[in-house]
Amino acid sequence: MAGIMKKPLIIICFILLLSGCANVFDKHIEYAYQEPDSYPILKAVGYAPISLQPGKNQQQKEILAIKASKLEAYRELAEQVYGQQITANASVRGMITTNDTLNSKVQGAVRGAKVIKSYAVGDSYATELELDMKLVHDLYIGQVKPRTVKKITYY
Repeated sequence: MAGIMKKPLIIICFILLLSGCANVFDKHIEYAYQEPDSYPILKAVGYAPISLQPGKNQQQKEILAIKASKLEAYRELAEQVYGQQITANASVRGMITTNDTLNSKVQGAVRGAKVIKSYAVGDSYATELELDMKLVHDLYIGQVKPRTVKKITYY
C-alpha cells in the first residue's frame, strides 16, 4: 500500500518542480516601434452662409458663420479619418415607397489640425483646414506608445 501512495506523490513533486522552473528565469523584452512608410496631409473645407446666421448685426452673423464653417471643416476631416456611418430605411406599401430615410453620423476626435485660411465668399464663409498625419502619429505615439516585440532575452 505504501508503494501505491509513493507514485502519485512522486508525480506531483515532479510537476511542481517543472512548473517552478518556469518562473526561475527572468527575461528582458526589447520592443520595436512601428512607423508607417508615408504620412498623407488631409485637407478639408467647410462653408457656412452669413445672412442665415442669427445675430443682431452683420458682425455677429459673420463671427457665427466663421465658427460654423470651421466646425463643418472639422466634420469633413473626421469623415476622412474615421469614416461615416450611414443608416438607411425604406418602407414600401403596394409597390410604392411610403417612407425613405437616410441618416449619416460622424464621430471621432481630430487633433493637430491647422486652420490654413478663413475667408468670405459672397454670402458664405469658408474655412480651410489641414491635418498632417505625421503630427497625428507623433501625438498618438506620445500617448499610447504602440510597440511590437523585437527581442526576448532569458537569463
